[in-house]
Formats: sequence, structure tokens, C-alpha cells
Amino acid sequence: MKEESALLKRVIKEASKVILGKEKQVELILATWLAQGHVLLEDVPGTGKTVLARTLSGLIKAPMGRIQFTPDLLPGDITGTSIYDQSNHQFKFEKGPLFCTFLLADEINRATPRTQSALLEAMGEKQVTVDKETFQLDRLFFVVATQNPVEHHGTFPLPEAQLDRFAVKLSLGFLSPKSEIQMAKDRLNGNPLDDIKPVIDRETFLQLRQRLKKINVHDKVFEYVANIIERTRRAKDLESGCSPRATLTLLNIARAMSLINGEDFVRPKYVYELVPLVLGHRLMLTAEAKFKGVTSESFLEGLLKTVPPPHDA
Repeated sequence: MKEESALLKRVIKEASKVILGKEKQVELILATWLAQGHVLLEDVPGTGKTVLARTLSGLIKAPMGRIQFTPDLLPGDITGTSIYDQSNHQFKFEKGPLFCTFLLADEINRATPRTQSALLEAMGEKQVTVDKETFQLDRLFFVVATQNPVEHHGTFPLPEAQLDRFAVKLSLGFLSPKSEIQMAKDRLNGNPLDDIKPVIDRETFLQLRQRLKKINVHDKVFEYVANIIERTRRAKDLESGCSPRATLTLLNIARAMSLINGEDFVRPKYVYELVPLVLGHRLMLTAEAKFKGVTSESFLEGLLKTVPPPHDA
């Protein structure tokens, strides 16, 4: 695992030259991509969400597509549409920007639910169905969606079914003063993105995904994850618990974190650290819980205290 780990660590190191002070977030996004998940970034404007997406797509040598979501955007503007070709009197499908490897869905909550739903099949099954015909997407298809948490005018909150398609939800946050000074100095002398060179090609990345199957998961780690998920389904503060998709996502990203760190087994600490990021956006709090001031973060913090991690796994 050492060679694979060194290669992935190099990606994180190179990305950190552009996105300063955010190694943990870069590592998590890379792990999610390895685990075939998708990422939802929730941050105020100007914190580097777009720059991060462009950086990772450049380092993995993945063609990037970008869609700026707006209220007047239609599903066909994303997936593509059939156009009548007068030369041969047939309809021809013109692919939309969804047909790429790395998709940046910018301000996804500005589009209507009808348009948001155009991503469901693509994110879940890596395919698009238009006019009864199904088109396969790239095997490395990966979505990084962004949304602004402080704006509410002209936005449409993502429904639970859409949120469940995202493996993790996280925030980059602001830079530390030290990192901000360094970022300002770097940008005055040019754009660090111009110096980005691919570290991993697509075939190597696909091989790294296959290596995840070699990461062992102890039975006690399986039990640990199952107990956490089960507690969400029996909690009085929740309208409904986490789905089986959450279980698989938690385990798969934990395996990817193990690969990045050069380990051939999943440590319980990876599961513990991932729980808030993988489960937080999947929880549906009851009205009574919200009234009492319960949040997804506080609920999961309390839950983890009641489910001790295995120490000998």
C-alpha cells in the first residue's frame, strides 16, 4: 500500500499549494472520489470552492465541466437534448455539460427541484436517460456541488432524496491569518492554478479504486457502523434514520482513508471521524427536537458517546 499511499499523498500535497491550510478537507474529498461518492460544499462565496474543484480535476487529469445553477435552468440544459437534423431527417442527441468526468455544480440550490432532480440518476447510477434512451457517463464521474448557506432568496433547499446522493457534506471555512497572507502573496505573483500538472492519470485512478477491495474491514468495525446507523433509526429526535446507502458510504470512504494513509485495514477512528460528515446532512430532526435546540451536530456528538468504538479491531 505504500506506493499507492505516496501517490495519493502527493496529490494532497500539490493541491495544498493552491488551497492553503485545507489538507484535511482535500484528503476527504479525494477519499470520497476514490469511494465513488459525491461531495456537497456549503460555504460563503470566495472561500475557494471553485478553485479546489479546478485543482483536483487538474491533478487527476479529469476533464472538468461546470454548470452555474439558476432558477431558469432546465433539465435539458444539464443532460442535453434531442435536436432534429434536417439533413437526414432524424433526431440527434446533443450531450449537455453533464457528460464530463469532474462536474462542478455551482450554487445547486438556486435551481428548481425539477432541474435538481436531473442529477439524481447521474449521481446514483452514472447514466442519463433522455427520450427513453440511456447514455453511460464516465466511470470516474464525480460531482462537487456548492451552495451558499447564508442566502435564502431565490433558492430551493435540496430535498432529502437529493441530499442522500451526496456522500459527504463539508465546509472549507476561512483561511487562518498566516495562510491568508501566503495566499495573497502567491496571487500577487500569478495564479498557482497555472502551475498545476497531472499527478495521476485516469487508468491509475481506476486501479486505485480496485485497491480499495484489498482493504480489510474487521467484523467489529462492521458492528460499530451498524450500531451507529441503528441508533439513528430508533432516535426520538429524528423523523427517520439513515438509509443503507449511508452504511455503505461510511464504510467505503473509511476504506479510502485507509488507502491514503497506507494501511490495509480500517481503523475505527476513521469511522468515528467520518460520522458527522457522512451522516449529518442525512438526518431529519423532528419539530420538537428543533424547538429544543437540537442540531445534527449535537445529536451525532451525543450518539457517538453512547456507541463505544472497538479497541481491538
